[in-house]
Amino acid sequence: MMEGQCAFCGLSNQVRICKNPDTGKGPQFCSTLLYPECIEKAAEEYQSEEMHTFAVNSAKNERSCYDCSVETAGLPKPVKCRIEETIDFCKSMDYKKIGLAFCGALHREAAVVAKIFRAHGLETVSVMCKVGGIDKAAIGIQEEEKLHPGRFEAMCNPIAQAEILNQADTDFNVVIGLCVGHDSLFLSHSKKMCTVLAVKDRLLGHNPLAAVYTNHSYYGFLNNGD
Repeated sequence: MMEGQCAFCGLSNQVRICKNPDTGKGPQFCSTLLYPECIEKAAEEYQSEEMHTFAVNSAKNERSCYDCSVETAGLPKPVKCRIEETIDFCKSMDYKKIGLAFCGALHREAAVVAKIFRAHGLETVSVMCKVGGIDKAAIGIQEEEKLHPGRFEAMCNPIAQAEILNQADTDFNVVIGLCVGHDSLFLSHSKKMCTVLAVKDRLLGHNPLAAVYTNHSYYGFLNNGD
């Protein structure tokens, strides 16, 4: 069975079927054309009370991020940064208690975020990745696989981060800079909905898209697949 490849669509917004369902079109690998059952199932899910409220507030919050009275090249003017968007979404959902699951390398940034959230009336519970102080050997990491062989080295503990925020009964959780894989473990164990404020990218100052934006030049070597 052919599978969706939206990343390679190549059609403009004016003719894409996902943007213009009545007159638009799509390539053979168009997800809108290939997965009608999935789309119908999703439409039904949005009607459930929890998902409907979440989806409606997400859409309204998206709209509030733009000043549609000002356009450049057909695009409305953006007016909110990600942290403002997160705060406003929490308020629209009437969330009171926000969990922060953060990487120790972004301890200072997490403190700033917590202070900003509190300034906007949001209670915060924050848990760092190294919580528990468990040596990496506990999950089978060999000494030569540590950053500092022969020494105690605390493992990242995203499952514990999730369990602590579950116990704290947060309304919503925000991920700040967890590593690839560790973020997955956290998200899979959190009982509450989550969003990602920042991702980990040690080399690029936590801006992984920099490698995408320079893919035609400095980071072109990524295209070699080696």
